[in-house]
Amino acid sequence: QLQLVESGGGLVQPGGSLRLSCAASGFTLENYAIGWFRQAPGKEREGVSCISRSGGMKSYADSVKGRFTISRDNAKNTVYLQMNSLKPEDTAVYYCAAVRVLMCNLRPGYDYWGQGTQVTVSS
Repeated sequence: QLQLVESGGGLVQPGGSLRLSCAASGFTLENYAIGWFRQAPGKEREGVSCISRSGGMKSYADSVKGRFTISRDNAKNTVYLQMNSLKPEDTAVYYCAAVRVLMCNLRPGYDYWGQGTQVTVSS
């Protein structure tokens, strides 16, 4: 069974940091481009960041550039999203997703999705 599991969410104060993890089971992540998406209450799901299969291409939404960093560790079958300088507007459920292509994009046309992890930025 192919499964993606996110972890690392939680409550953090503005300006704080969190690192999200996306672990795969049932398949090898190195064969997939990976995206991180988020959805806040009452808003549409939006692309946050993505990384190509090789890790050589990374893309970020304008709203998180310079604050978030995506990376992958194929040996651990895991992709990470390091989030720094968090703002209240980053509050959302964060999802990782996988698609079996070389490159990546921030559109939601991915094949496999995790269940999401809640990130809340509040003082």
